[in-house]
Parts: sequence; structure tokens; C-alpha cells
Amino acid sequence: MHTLQDELKKHIKKLVRPLKDGDELYLALKSKLTKKEFKLLKCWAFDEDIEELKNKLNLDIDKLEELKAKLIKKLNQEKFKQQICN
Repeated sequence: MHTLQDELKKHIKKLVRPLKDGDELYLALKSKLTKKEFKLLKCWAFDEDIEELKNKLNLDIDKLEELKAKLIKKLNQEKFKQQICN
């Protein structure tokens, strides 16, 4: 089973400090990501069905791809990384 930390490490290009742990990371992510971005990240992290998420969020394939791109871009911003690292 993946964790949010594992998933973040897959998508962040350069991580110079360790990520926060557990609830602290969860709260930081929840406050910095949109609801849809957070749900997508959790979907990736916990191997949930992406089609189910797409239907639940009422997204077409283009909007889902746009959401993925925005999320990955946000994860790699220095300001964002400062918030989720120790």
C-alpha cells in the first residue's frame, strides 16, 4: 500500500528536506491543495480507481488531465515544498 509520502516523492523532482509525517503532512496538504487536487493525490496514493474519481468529480478526460498537470506543477513549487517538508 502506498502512502501520501510515497506518492509525493514520485511526483516531486527535487526534494532537499524530508517530508512531514502523518497528520502534519495530511493537514499541510489539505490546506494547500484544492479539494479536487487533494482527492486526486489520495486516489494515486491509495491505488483507488481513477475512473470512479473522474465520475465522482464530474470531470471529462481533458479536465482530469488538466487537474493532473496543475497538481504536479504545484507539488514542484518551492513555496509549496516548504509547507510540506520539515
